[in-house]
Amino acid sequence: FALCKMYICFTVIAGLAILSFFFLRTRFPYLGEDCAYILRSIKLGFRLIKYKKVKPFYSVLDCFLDAAKRHPSKIFLHFEGREYTYGEVDKLSNKVARALQAEARLKKGDVVALFLANEPSFVWTWLGLAKLGCPAALLNFNIRSKSLLHCFSCCSAKVIIASSELQDAVEEVLPTLREQGISVYLLSEACSIQGINTLSDKISQASDQPLSWDLRANVNIRSTALYIYTSGTTGLPKAAVVTQERVWAASFIQAACGITSEDIFYVNLPLYHSAGFLIGMVGSIERGNTIVLKRKFSASQFWSDCRKYNVTVMQYIGETMRYLCNAPKKDNEKNHGVKFAIGNGVRTDIWSEFLNRFGDIKVRELYAATEGNIGFINYTSKIGAVGRVNFFFFPFTLIKFDIEKEEPVRNSEGLCIEAARGETGLLVGKVTQRSPFVGYAGNQQQTEKKRLRDVLKKGDLYFNTGDLLRFDHMNFVYFQDRVGDTFRWKGENVATSEVADILTMAPCILEANVYGVKVEGHEGRIGMAAVLLKEGEDFDCLQTYKQVVNYLPAYARPRFIRIQPCLEMTGTFKMKKVKLVEEGFNPAHMEDPLYFLDTEKKMYVPLTEDIYRAIACREIKL
Repeated sequence: FALCKMYICFTVIAGLAILSFFFLRTRFPYLGEDCAYILRSIKLGFRLIKYKKVKPFYSVLDCFLDAAKRHPSKIFLHFEGREYTYGEVDKLSNKVARALQAEARLKKGDVVALFLANEPSFVWTWLGLAKLGCPAALLNFNIRSKSLLHCFSCCSAKVIIASSELQDAVEEVLPTLREQGISVYLLSEACSIQGINTLSDKISQASDQPLSWDLRANVNIRSTALYIYTSGTTGLPKAAVVTQERVWAASFIQAACGITSEDIFYVNLPLYHSAGFLIGMVGSIERGNTIVLKRKFSASQFWSDCRKYNVTVMQYIGETMRYLCNAPKKDNEKNHGVKFAIGNGVRTDIWSEFLNRFGDIKVRELYAATEGNIGFINYTSKIGAVGRVNFFFFPFTLIKFDIEKEEPVRNSEGLCIEAARGETGLLVGKVTQRSPFVGYAGNQQQTEKKRLRDVLKKGDLYFNTGDLLRFDHMNFVYFQDRVGDTFRWKGENVATSEVADILTMAPCILEANVYGVKVEGHEGRIGMAAVLLKEGEDFDCLQTYKQVVNYLPAYARPRFIRIQPCLEMTGTFKMKKVKLVEEGFNPAHMEDPLYFLDTEKKMYVPLTEDIYRAIACREIKL
């Protein structure tokens, strides 16, 4: 009888447990993922607190050195058929550090600009600089002329190290660099240009013995580790100050997504961006896993690379997935070992198509900014969301935003108004000691522009992300749009004022209003400009083409030009863009002359309805 009672009790308890489980799964369908993510986040949070307090300071470099000691023979880097182990990369970085110590006389804290393509030398050059206690400024290898000089000077760099294939770009600004007393080094064995020093020959002759820890004894959690450039909201690229704390925090993203030391991480994004450098490369150092590094993304080589190197984690931007989905279909598309995809900017339809075509890959869509103090991860793989809100987040809020006036909506007390659940609002992150906003090097004005005061109460301070987001009733986060004077194309931020400055240097153009317009089937917005011609001038199709090609990277060149008799201004003399963005570039819907940047003819050509249809049908590639 007693056994029977026990059996009945056990059955009742088991039944209640099953019912409770199903109730929780119905009421809280993401409970398991929430718990796993929160647990990982708490562990990582405690690690960051530990690194803040431990003496001497333990940096990502120390993490790499420990990995090199533990498994020196483990492959750290695959690149174009070559393998580099943790031990080899450690020794190569020692040689770089010693060569720079001897040649450039670098001291602790000296900033060095890296003007390098995606190549292994990027990795060990940065590690070598870290061993000397020197912050690195990661220059976009697409920039030229005025932008290059600006990026170099705003971080007060004393040395620039460039890839041999970027020699022409360095030569273009060499006179100015020499005037400023900047040391210029080329990763090459030989160079005949006066004022450019070779570095590869010095590296090959240098010792690979470890360097003294004393060289970086002054580095701490608040020290500047990197300068990573962002277009932000307006003007020339700005150098976001990335502290050692921020490096650690960004490196934890792989861990937060469940990546382990056994994974093989495919990096095809540029290392000058925070995604490729911090999440990809530095994140792999934190995990102790293996990287497959590509010079640039290739849709035709992507899956064959994944199979060849047994890749388990890929990085992406929205364009990456679209290119993969647009590639010709093959029979073995699901024959790969990729388990995770980490990135941002993928459209919902492309996301669904990607999964249907290439298999059950856990997509970890992110929302973050290099200089920002708030970010989200969609750790549930819910299609379309850029993240999920739970209690383990830094303080933030969504506030109502007036798109026409391009400013937050405030009440009679001068405070911002919080957006309702389901309503689109401007995301702002509260600036605290735990969630700081450091700002931009050498640009106090732009730093102040990103600070928003008196948000929810008088005297508070928030970081203005410049992005419009929406939270749904299940706490998922959705990206809606970008505000201000920046649009995103080909995975890059384009500052409209910089493009406008270049356009007005063309002899025929008096003023230019630059903005981004949507193109069906493409991520982000492509560049377009409404221009006012100088009196008596006609639009010079060839000269304007040469102007934008010579001074702007491909992703920033306005593909469409609209000639207007006058440019509309706001009451505060800002150019109106909203109506222009809505009108787009369909020649059937407007009387203004329209032009299209034709890369084959190498000039701007009249935008006809035939060209418009070809763009819409993707017969013309943008």
